[in-house]
Amino acid sequence: MIFLWAFLVGGGICAIGQIMFDVLKLTPAHTLSILVVVGAILDGFGLYEPLIDFAGAGVTVPITSFGNSLVHGAMDEARQHGLIGVITGMFEVTSSGISAAIVFGVIGAIFFRPKG
Repeated sequence: MIFLWAFLVGGGICAIGQIMFDVLKLTPAHTLSILVVVGAILDGFGLYEPLIDFAGAGVTVPITSFGNSLVHGAMDEARQHGLIGVITGMFEVTSSGISAAIVFGVIGAIFFRPKG
């Protein structure tokens, strides 16, 4: 049953993003930013973790999870280290994903050439 909920909830998030493109005529940057902020707001109110427990990968794979990670890391570190933890917590939690994206992007650029 978890697979069904992951599919439906993750698909719903993606459908919302597509509607933002098609109906609202938002640019990819605006859509991306809005979805990240929505994920951050949901985590700030404590609603994203129950959603992860309910839908699993359906909410951890879309870009809303990045906003969740930023706020979650900042709040955890703020509890432990105070105000400085807000700044360092965001980078501590998301650094591995961002680093992997940079490394794989460079590797892809080395091995593949654009056609044109």
